[in-house]
Amino acid sequence: MRIYTCICGAPLFIDNTHCTNCGRKSGWCEGCSSMASFDIGEGGEWLCTACGDTGLPCTNYAEHDVCNRVVTEGAGFCRLCAMNDVVPNLEVEGNRDRWARLEAAKRRLVYALDLVGLPYGDETDPPLRFAFMGDGELAGLWRTAGEERVFTGHADGLVTINIREADDDEREALRVDMGEAHRTLIGHLRHELGHYYWDVAIKGNPEAEAAFAAVFGDPEDPDYGTALERHYAEGPREGWEGLYVSAYATMHPWEDWAETFALWLAMAGVLDTAQSLGINGPFPETTEGMVRAYGRLGFALNEFSREMGLLDVVPVVITGAIEAKLDHITRVIRGAARPAAPAGLAVKS
Repeated sequence: MRIYTCICGAPLFIDNTHCTNCGRKSGWCEGCSSMASFDIGEGGEWLCTACGDTGLPCTNYAEHDVCNRVVTEGAGFCRLCAMNDVVPNLEVEGNRDRWARLEAAKRRLVYALDLVGLPYGDETDPPLRFAFMGDGELAGLWRTAGEERVFTGHADGLVTINIREADDDEREALRVDMGEAHRTLIGHLRHELGHYYWDVAIKGNPEAEAAFAAVFGDPEDPDYGTALERHYAEGPREGWEGLYVSAYATMHPWEDWAETFALWLAMAGVLDTAQSLGINGPFPETTEGMVRAYGRLGFALNEFSREMGLLDVVPVVITGAIEAKLDHITRVIRGAARPAAPAGLAVKS
C-alpha cells in the first residue's frame, strides 16, 4: 500500500479523512486515483490539491463516515460503495462501526486489484459485488434450514461477509477454534476473491480447468460436499504443512486455490508497501522473486512482532510445492489482467 502526501508535506494513508498536520479534509480522489487533501469551496465543493478536480464526498462518506472517497463526476456513491448490494442495518447498535471496518478492508482489497490490473467491474462476468450482513437481517439469503445465520462466502460474483467478523472478540475466538494463523477481514475478502476469480478466469475453460487440476488436484474427486464433510470429521491430512498454505486449504482444491490466491494478494500488498516505504526494491518480475523478497521481509517482520509478543506477520513457510501453486496463480492473474496493468507489476511466471 503506497503512502501518499498532503499538499503540506505530511503523509496520507488510505484510511485518512483529514490531514493530521494541517487539518485539511482528505480522501481518495476518483479524479486522480490517489489519496489527497482537499480545500472546501464556498459552494461546498471539494477541490483536490493534487489534481485540481472538484467533487463531492461519497454519500457514505458524507452521511455515515464509513467511506473516504470523493466523487468527481456528479454526486452520489463512489465506485466502491456502488459495488454494495447489501449493507448492515444501521438501526442495530454497533453496526455502523462494523461496516466502517469492513469498508476499510474493502478499500485495501480493491487497491490491490487495481495494483495488479485484475478486472472486477462491468468488464467481468459477473461483476464483483458485496453484501455485508448480520444474522437475521435479510430473509432468504445465506441461511441454513431453521436458522437465521449469515455465512461468509461467494456465489455468482457476490461476496458475503457476516459482520460479526468485524468484532475483534468474535473473530479471535473463531481464529483460535479453527486453528487459523490469521483470521482478518481483509484475509476473508482475499480468500473469497480467490473463488470469484476462479469463476471468472478458469471455470468453463477446459484448458484452464485442466491446468488448474494439474497443480491443485481434481475438484470432482472427491466432490466438494464429500470433501467438506471429511475435512470437518477428520481434520487436515497428516504432513500438510509443506504442501498447503493452511489447514483449510487441504479440504478441497477450490479452497486450496482460494487460500493460495489470498496469500498471493497478501504478498503483493506487503511488497508494494515495502517499496513505497523505501525498504525494498521494485516489485519483483517473477514468482520466485516475489517469494524471496517476501521471505526476507517476513523474517524481519516476524522477529519484530515476536519482540512485542504479537502474532507472526508472515505465518507461512513457502516451500517449493507452495511456490509452484503461487506461480500458477501468477500466470492466471497475468492472463486475466487488464492490458493497462502497471508495468512494474506485470509479474512473469
